[in-house]
Amino acid sequence: MIIAIDGPAASGKGTLGKRLAAHYGYRHLDTGLIYRAVAKAVIDAGGDLADEARATAAAVALDVGQLGDPALKTDAVGQAASIVSAFPGVRAALFDFQRDFASHPPGAVLDGRDIGTVICPDADIKIFVVASPEVRAKRRTQEIASRGEPVDEAAVLADILKRDDRDRNRAAAPLRQADDAHVLDNSALDIEGGVRAAIAIIEKVRAGR
Repeated sequence: MIIAIDGPAASGKGTLGKRLAAHYGYRHLDTGLIYRAVAKAVIDAGGDLADEARATAAAVALDVGQLGDPALKTDAVGQAASIVSAFPGVRAALFDFQRDFASHPPGAVLDGRDIGTVICPDADIKIFVVASPEVRAKRRTQEIASRGEPVDEAAVLADILKRDDRDRNRAAAPLRQADDAHVLDNSALDIEGGVRAAIAIIEKVRAGR
């Protein structure tokens, strides 16, 4: 079974994906990490993040063994990933890797921006996670602060709104809700509440088949 989880920045889809994979015994891929890895590779090489050819080359040469690097979680790398992920060449270079990951048994949970619409359009279950920009900014601010990084919530909110606009309006695989996706609004839910809501969605779909 393939579970596709999509949603905007800081909506909680990554945490949800990890928890669902553990619950069902499936493999999990936070696709945002692969774009962060590409962005970090460009930065480490002293390249220009606006250079699509450089970013695409980094995507082609991606070392998936580096996805556990804690540096990928920093806010600076996250902002850089938002830039390189808009390039069609980068997304095309990473397409097969994501598809291949999803195809292996016993099942997989993938979270990102285009899982249910582009990467796994035939996923068994699609969940589109949403939360208000203000809630997402507050959660992201707390996350950044917990790592000891300096952070300003107003700046985080402005960045989230900018990312939303970039994600929804890019030419390649824009963020959008798949027609057959189930919306999960976790604006007022904590992590456990969000996980319970997602499991309820999944079990309802499975029971109807």
